[in-house]
Amino acid sequence: MTLRPALTPQLADTGVMAILRSADATGLPAVARALATGGVTCLEVTLTTAGALDALARIREELGATAAVGAGTVLTRADLRDAVAAGAQFLVAPNVEPDVVRAAADLGVPFYPGAWTPTEVAAAWRAGAAAVKLFPASTGGPAHLRQLRAPLPEIPLVAVGGVDLDQAAEYLAAGARAVGVGSPLLRGADRTPGDPAALDALTGRARALLETVRPALRAGKGDL
Repeated sequence: MTLRPALTPQLADTGVMAILRSADATGLPAVARALATGGVTCLEVTLTTAGALDALARIREELGATAAVGAGTVLTRADLRDAVAAGAQFLVAPNVEPDVVRAAADLGVPFYPGAWTPTEVAAAWRAGAAAVKLFPASTGGPAHLRQLRAPLPEIPLVAVGGVDLDQAAEYLAAGARAVGVGSPLLRGADRTPGDPAALDALTGRARALLETVRPALRAGKGDL
Protein backbone atom coordinates (compact mmCIF):
# COMPACT_ATOMS: atom_id res chain seq x y z
CA MET A 1 0.00 0.00 0.00
CA THR A 2 1.31 3.43 -0.96
CA LEU A 3 1.83 5.78 1.96
CA ARG A 4 0.73 9.37 1.39
CA PRO A 5 3.56 11.88 1.93
CA ALA A 6 2.85 14.70 4.35
CA LEU A 7 2.20 18.24 3.20
CA THR A 8 5.40 20.20 2.64
CA PRO A 9 6.03 21.85 6.06
CA GLN A 10 6.82 25.30 4.62
CA LEU A 11 3.54 25.21 2.68
CA ALA A 12 1.56 24.10 5.70
CA ASP A 13 3.14 26.78 7.90
CA THR A 14 2.76 29.77 5.56
CA GLY A 15 -0.19 28.84 3.33
CA VAL A 16 1.67 30.21 0.30
CA MET A 17 3.52 28.60 -2.59
CA ALA A 18 5.45 30.99 -4.84
CA ILE A 19 5.49 29.91 -8.49
CA LEU A 20 8.73 30.78 -10.25
CA ARG A 21 8.06 30.73 -13.97
CA SER A 22 10.06 32.71 -16.50
CA ALA A 23 11.40 32.58 -20.04
CA ASP A 24 14.71 31.45 -18.58
CA ALA A 25 15.99 30.73 -15.11
CA THR A 26 18.81 33.28 -14.93
CA GLY A 27 17.06 35.53 -12.44
CA LEU A 28 15.33 32.89 -10.37
CA PRO A 29 17.98 32.34 -7.66
CA ALA A 30 17.89 36.06 -6.80
CA VAL A 31 14.08 35.95 -6.81
CA ALA A 32 14.13 32.93 -4.51
CA ARG A 33 16.42 34.71 -2.04
CA ALA A 34 14.17 37.76 -2.02
CA LEU A 35 11.07 35.64 -1.42
CA ALA A 36 12.71 33.68 1.39
CA THR A 37 13.82 36.93 3.02
CA GLY A 38 10.17 37.97 2.99
CA GLY A 39 9.11 34.69 4.59
CA VAL A 40 7.73 32.87 1.53
CA THR A 41 9.71 29.65 1.77
CA CYS A 42 7.77 27.19 -0.41
CA LEU A 43 9.10 27.75 -3.92
CA GLU A 44 8.01 26.01 -7.12
CA VAL A 45 10.30 26.22 -10.16
CA THR A 46 8.33 25.26 -13.27
CA LEU A 47 9.90 22.90 -15.78
CA THR A 48 8.58 25.11 -18.60
CA THR A 49 11.37 27.55 -17.68
CA ALA A 50 14.59 27.08 -19.64
CA GLY A 51 17.30 25.93 -17.23
CA ALA A 52 14.76 25.10 -14.52
CA LEU A 53 16.53 22.07 -13.06
CA ASP A 54 19.89 23.81 -12.76
CA ALA A 55 18.18 26.76 -11.08
CA LEU A 56 16.31 24.43 -8.71
CA ALA A 57 19.54 22.77 -7.64
CA ARG A 58 21.25 26.12 -7.12
CA ILE A 59 18.36 27.54 -5.10
CA ARG A 60 18.33 24.47 -2.86
CA GLU A 61 22.05 24.81 -2.28
CA GLU A 62 21.84 28.52 -1.50
CA LEU A 63 18.76 28.44 0.76
CA GLY A 64 19.40 25.11 2.45
CA ALA A 65 16.91 24.13 5.12
CA THR A 66 15.26 27.56 5.23
CA ALA A 67 13.10 26.79 2.18
CA ALA A 68 11.43 23.92 0.35
CA VAL A 69 12.12 23.98 -3.38
CA GLY A 70 10.00 21.94 -5.77
CA ALA A 71 9.39 21.41 -9.46
CA GLY A 72 6.24 22.38 -11.32
CA THR A 73 4.69 21.10 -14.56
CA VAL A 74 5.80 17.55 -13.76
CA LEU A 75 3.84 15.65 -16.40
CA THR A 76 5.65 12.33 -16.80
CA ARG A 77 7.72 9.79 -14.89
CA ALA A 78 10.77 11.15 -16.71
CA ASP A 79 9.98 14.64 -15.43
CA LEU A 80 9.63 13.20 -11.94
CA ARG A 81 12.98 11.40 -12.11
CA ASP A 82 14.78 14.48 -13.43
CA ALA A 83 13.22 16.77 -10.84
CA VAL A 84 14.00 14.50 -7.91
CA ALA A 85 17.55 14.01 -9.17
CA ALA A 86 17.95 17.81 -9.21
CA GLY A 87 16.81 17.97 -5.56
CA ALA A 88 13.09 18.76 -5.84
CA GLN A 89 11.45 18.41 -2.43
CA PHE A 90 7.91 18.42 -3.83
CA LEU A 91 6.26 18.17 -7.23
CA VAL A 92 3.37 20.01 -8.88
CA ALA A 93 1.38 19.36 -12.06
CA PRO A 94 -1.54 21.00 -13.85
CA ASN A 95 -3.28 17.66 -14.31
CA VAL A 96 -3.79 14.21 -12.77
CA GLU A 97 -1.64 11.34 -14.00
CA PRO A 98 -2.28 8.67 -11.34
CA ASP A 99 0.81 6.64 -12.25
CA VAL A 100 3.06 9.68 -11.79
CA VAL A 101 1.38 10.62 -8.51
CA ARG A 102 1.81 7.06 -7.21
CA ALA A 103 5.46 7.00 -8.27
CA ALA A 104 6.10 10.19 -6.30
CA ALA A 105 4.29 8.79 -3.26
CA ASP A 106 6.39 5.63 -3.46
CA LEU A 107 9.48 7.85 -3.26
CA GLY A 108 8.03 9.78 -0.33
CA VAL A 109 7.89 13.03 -2.32
CA PRO A 110 4.78 15.22 -1.86
CA PHE A 111 2.90 15.68 -5.13
CA TYR A 112 0.27 18.35 -5.82
CA PRO A 113 -1.54 17.38 -9.05
CA GLY A 114 -4.00 19.75 -10.65
CA ALA A 115 -7.73 18.98 -10.75
CA TRP A 116 -10.96 20.84 -11.34
CA THR A 117 -13.89 18.45 -10.87
CA PRO A 118 -14.84 16.29 -7.89
CA THR A 119 -13.95 13.18 -9.91
CA GLU A 120 -10.46 14.51 -10.68
CA VAL A 121 -9.88 15.67 -7.12
CA ALA A 122 -10.86 12.27 -5.73
CA ALA A 123 -8.71 10.43 -8.29
CA ALA A 124 -5.67 12.52 -7.38
CA TRP A 125 -6.21 11.84 -3.70
CA ARG A 126 -6.62 8.08 -4.21
CA ALA A 127 -3.35 8.02 -6.15
CA GLY A 128 -1.47 9.41 -3.14
CA ALA A 129 -1.40 13.19 -3.58
CA ALA A 130 -0.29 15.12 -0.50
CA ALA A 131 -2.87 17.75 -1.46
CA VAL A 132 -4.72 18.57 -4.66
CA LYS A 133 -4.05 21.71 -6.66
CA LEU A 134 -7.35 23.31 -7.69
CA PHE A 135 -6.46 24.56 -11.17
CA PRO A 136 -7.24 26.97 -12.64
CA ALA A 137 -8.67 28.40 -9.44
CA SER A 138 -9.77 31.75 -10.87
CA THR A 139 -12.19 30.13 -13.32
CA GLY A 140 -14.57 29.29 -10.51
CA GLY A 141 -13.11 31.40 -7.75
CA PRO A 142 -13.48 30.77 -4.01
CA ALA A 143 -17.11 29.72 -4.52
CA HIS A 144 -16.07 26.71 -6.61
CA LEU A 145 -13.49 25.69 -4.03
CA ARG A 146 -16.06 25.94 -1.28
CA GLN A 147 -18.45 23.69 -3.21
CA LEU A 148 -15.72 21.08 -3.74
CA ARG A 149 -14.80 21.12 -0.07
CA ALA A 150 -18.38 20.41 1.03
CA PRO A 151 -18.50 16.75 -0.14
CA LEU A 152 -14.73 16.19 0.06
CA PRO A 153 -13.71 17.86 3.34
CA GLU A 154 -10.86 15.44 4.01
CA ILE A 155 -8.95 16.40 0.85
CA PRO A 156 -6.71 19.49 1.25
CA LEU A 157 -6.88 21.85 -1.72
CA VAL A 158 -4.29 24.35 -2.89
CA ALA A 159 -5.78 27.14 -5.04
CA VAL A 160 -3.55 27.93 -8.04
CA GLY A 161 -4.06 29.76 -11.30
CA GLY A 162 -5.03 33.41 -11.53
CA VAL A 163 -4.91 33.99 -7.77
CA ASP A 164 -4.28 37.69 -7.15
CA LEU A 165 -2.62 38.88 -3.98
CA ASP A 166 -5.77 40.52 -2.69
CA GLN A 167 -7.78 37.30 -3.25
CA ALA A 168 -5.50 34.90 -1.43
CA ALA A 169 -7.22 35.21 1.93
CA GLU A 170 -10.61 34.63 0.28
CA TYR A 171 -9.48 31.22 -0.97
CA LEU A 172 -8.22 30.28 2.48
CA ALA A 173 -11.48 31.46 4.03
CA ALA A 174 -13.32 29.27 1.51
CA GLY A 175 -11.39 26.24 2.73
CA ALA A 176 -8.14 26.15 0.77
CA ARG A 177 -5.17 24.77 2.67
CA ALA A 178 -2.88 27.11 0.75
CA VAL A 179 -2.59 29.23 -2.38
CA GLY A 180 -0.07 29.29 -5.19
CA VAL A 181 0.84 32.70 -6.58
CA GLY A 182 3.06 33.50 -9.55
CA SER A 183 3.17 36.64 -11.68
CA PRO A 184 1.07 38.84 -9.31
CA LEU A 185 3.79 38.26 -6.70
CA LEU A 186 6.89 38.36 -8.92
CA ARG A 187 5.81 41.30 -11.13
CA GLY A 188 8.79 40.84 -13.41
CA ALA A 189 11.43 40.70 -10.67
CA ASP A 190 12.86 37.64 -12.43
CA ARG A 191 13.64 39.78 -15.48
CA THR A 192 15.73 42.29 -13.52
CA PRO A 193 17.86 40.07 -11.24
CA GLY A 194 20.48 42.75 -10.73
CA ASP A 195 17.99 45.43 -9.65
CA PRO A 196 18.05 45.73 -5.83
CA ALA A 197 14.92 47.90 -5.85
CA ALA A 198 12.89 45.26 -7.69
CA LEU A 199 14.06 42.54 -5.33
CA ASP A 200 13.41 44.66 -2.24
CA ALA A 201 9.89 45.33 -3.55
CA LEU A 202 9.40 41.59 -4.04
CA THR A 203 10.46 40.93 -0.45
CA GLY A 204 7.95 43.54 0.67
CA ARG A 205 5.15 41.93 -1.33
CA ALA A 206 6.01 38.54 0.13
CA ARG A 207 5.78 39.88 3.67
CA ALA A 208 2.50 41.67 2.91
CA LEU A 209 1.00 38.53 1.38
CA LEU A 210 1.84 36.47 4.46
CA GLU A 211 0.28 39.11 6.69
CA THR A 212 -2.85 39.01 4.51
CA VAL A 213 -3.31 35.25 4.65
CA ARG A 214 -2.21 34.61 8.23
CA PRO A 215 -5.59 35.24 9.95
CA ALA A 216 -7.49 33.03 7.48
CA LEU A 217 -4.82 30.34 7.70
CA ARG A 218 -5.00 30.26 11.48
CA ALA A 219 -8.79 30.14 11.40
CA GLY A 220 -8.84 27.25 8.93
CA LYS A 221 -6.22 24.98 10.52
CA GLY A 222 -8.62 23.63 13.07
CA ASP A 223 -10.77 21.73 10.56
CA LEU A 224 -8.11 20.61 8.07
